Parts: sequence; structure tokens; C-alpha cells
Amino acid sequence: MLPARDAELVQIVDASFAEVSRRAGPHLVCRPGCTQCCYGAFRINALDAARLRVGMMTLRETDPSAALAIETRTRAWLAEYGADFPGDRETGILGTGAEDQEKFKSYANDAPCPALDLSTGLCSVYDWRPMTCRVFGPPIRAASETGAEALGHCELCFTAATPEEVAGCEMPVPDSLEAEILDELGSQEETIVAFALLK
Repeated sequence: MLPARDAELVQIVDASFAEVSRRAGPHLVCRPGCTQCCYGAFRINALDAARLRVGMMTLRETDPSAALAIETRTRAWLAEYGADFPGDRETGILGTGAEDQEKFKSYANDAPCPALDLSTGLCSVYDWRPMTCRVFGPPIRAASETGAEALGHCELCFTAATPEEVAGCEMPVPDSLEAEILDELGSQEETIVAFALLK
């Protein structure tokens, strides 16, 4: 089950994205069918994983054929990339050691997400997608490799924008609320989308 406040988190993030999209106008090119952000494995937290599990349970009840298609893609994904997973392949939990973290940097970088329907270019679990997917595209403030904070955005977006226009479209992210909900869940473990879809 999802914590009750996850709905609040999703609403805040989606409203923030909508407002940034309004301000950004043509600088933000995120559209259905654009799959730039749908390639490569990325870390998701326990709340994202729980949301994806709820989505899959919902689809199994409401659209079994869609759920089966996702599960089939996910099993094929794991058959191809699972052996190199830098963590526990039984639980899907990412390793936290230095070697595992270094290995993850190049893990499945060119692989399409198993939630991506390649025939349509659409996410099959869009309503339950992780926070990383919800905030990708607009300028987000995050720590760089040097530790300094910087604004980063999708390389396809803001290509003709000035630094001032980019800064004016910064998307605030409610990290503290997400951290509080994760504390409620009692897990700081991370996984990837493929393992969450099959749980």
C-alpha cells in the first residue's frame, strides 16, 4: 500500500511541472512520444517502487493484457541485463558499496525502460511513474559531480534559451515531503524500475 501523502506529493510535483511548462512555452519540448528520458537504468527509491507496484496491481485488475505486456517486456529486460545488476538480483535492491556504485554508472545505459511501449513511444505506467520521470525536462537544481548546486535540464529542452530564461523556469521539487514519506515507509533502499514492475 502507498502512504496516504503520496497522492499529495504527486499532485504538488505534477502541478509544479504544469506551471513550469506554462512559463517555458516552446523551450520545454517534452511531449507524448518523446522517449529521450526513457533509456538507461536509474535509481528509484522505495516510494517510487511502491507506487509502481500499486500501478501494476491496478493494471492486472483493470487491463490484464496491458499488465501482461509490461511483465513480458520486463522479464526480457532482466534476462538481458539482470546478470550484470550491481546489487541483489533476488530482491532487486541496489548495492551500496563503492564497487556497485561505480558499476551502476554504466549499467544498462542504452536499454529502453521496460515500462516503455516502443510501438507507441508511451509509458505504460504513466500514472504511477517515479519522481525522476515526473521532474525530467525542466531545470532542476541538484548537486553536480563537484558537489556544487547547479540547474540541469533535458538536453533537448531550452536549447535556445538564455541563462536567465532557464533560471526563470526552475522547477521546485518537494524533496522534504518525499523524505518524510520515505521515513514513514521505513526504507532507504533503492532499486530500478524493472524489479519494481515484477513485485
